[in-house]
Amino acid sequence: MGRVWGIGELRGHLIEAGLAGTIATTREQSLRRYRLFAARDPRVLLGLDPERDWSFGDVLGLMGQKCGVSADPTHTSGLDVIDPDRTIAALDAFAGRLAAAAGRRAPVLLGTGHPHRLLDFYAALADALSSAGCPVLTSAYGHRVDMATRFGVRTRVLDYVRGVALMREPGVRGAPSEGGVHTHSPLPVRAVLEAAARSAGPLPELVVGDHGWVCGAGQLGIEAIGLADSDDPAPFVGQAEGRLSAVVPLDDAVRSAHYRPLVHYVLNRARLSR
Repeated sequence: MGRVWGIGELRGHLIEAGLAGTIATTREQSLRRYRLFAARDPRVLLGLDPERDWSFGDVLGLMGQKCGVSADPTHTSGLDVIDPDRTIAALDAFAGRLAAAAGRRAPVLLGTGHPHRLLDFYAALADALSSAGCPVLTSAYGHRVDMATRFGVRTRVLDYVRGVALMREPGVRGAPSEGGVHTHSPLPVRAVLEAAARSAGPLPELVVGDHGWVCGAGQLGIEAIGLADSDDPAPFVGQAEGRLSAVVPLDDAVRSAHYRPLVHYVLNRARLSR
């Protein structure tokens, strides 16, 4: 999987690549989404049904604790800041859950709502977990899901690329950049789990991904770990309420190549490097 990245070197990379430190996510966007979460807007719940009421102040405080964003409500403009040390600590926890799954050869499901940016990251994890003896599940291949978009309800098709689930526009094949769609919806993971249950096949013991993939799985009682940006409070609330095991705060929309050192670091920490 490549050379081992030390903590200091990884920290420098996180800042230089804009994965942590000052990131491209705006403060205005984050605060808007925290308010929407407090209002239980389904667009930002990502399939999570919080157990308790989360006020705007509660969400802001949690995101300050988990990500390192400013917890000052009067700070209303500029770019968000993610603490790279929190990112590294979360990567360690993420690696620990991968190691535990690999140790018991647990069935795993990987899925992303960011196929253009994060597919390679998850595909490397899928390959390593498969090599360790974990069944990498691909239930509901080709299943059609009607999903809300900014253009109205659109039909999307569930596909798997290198062991990672993603949604495509109907009729499009090939690279994920040719039809892979960005989505926050929990509907895809629900479709996968329903198909697995109907076929009496194995259900995942661990779901790895982002957005609705992990929040939707965690809500249904399946262990889930993933990545989340500073404007996506739902995974962090899910973690705070015990439904997600590890959430890594980082910018989830930088160039795909910038996530490769994170793969090397995580797989080395999980003792899954080859």
